[in-house]
Amino acid sequence: FFAEIVEFQKIVGSLIELVDQLAKAAESEKMKAIGARNLLKSIAKQREAQEQQLQALIAEKKVQLERYRIEYETLCKIEADQNEFIDQFIFQK
Repeated sequence: FFAEIVEFQKIVGSLIELVDQLAKAAESEKMKAIGARNLLKSIAKQREAQEQQLQALIAEKKVQLERYRIEYETLCKIEADQNEFIDQFIFQK
């Protein structure tokens, strides 16, 4: 009977060690998964921030383009006026 109890204790001890090892492995994998999830969240936030920056840059460039378009139209009018003035000046001579 005593030998059976000793054998049972050895088996239970081995089982406890195995369960402890599995628990440690599971905890390690859990930490890896949490780390990976946090990394993905961080990457998503970085991409969102980058997208916002690019949207702001696009808006800024659109405003600049509109300003250049207006300036170009104004310069075209000035050129047309000056050409008209030159033409009138030449015809007056």
